[in-house]
Amino acid sequence: MIQVLHRMLTTMSFSKRLAQTRKKHGLTQEALGELVGLAKLQIYRYEKGASQPTLEVLKKMAVVLHVSIDELVFDEGERDPSDDLKLRFELIKQMSATDQQVIKSVLDGMILKHQTQQTMGSLNN
Repeated sequence: MIQVLHRMLTTMSFSKRLAQTRKKHGLTQEALGELVGLAKLQIYRYEKGASQPTLEVLKKMAVVLHVSIDELVFDEGERDPSDDLKLRFELIKQMSATDQQVIKSVLDGMILKHQTQQTMGSLNN
């Protein structure tokens, strides 16, 4: 319960991240709109959460704001592996290239198994 509450309090929506990033770069809504080929009103809508940009618009905004699309869309660390996996990845980095390749093959097999099970499960429903 505490983790859920913490997540709710610390997550930031796309609209807030966009506004924060735009302001960090000293741009007005109008200036950002001009740089990505949109009207100021559309930037306003994005920042108020009333509208969502297309992938093409996201790409343009990321380039203009010198950030990745992930930085606009996801919270910091949201796509990172758990600390437990990070530790394992650090240990794997110390292994030989051959051992790393074996581990990658095992992971690929497990991922394929999971995806197949997901697909089969959705077909059965």
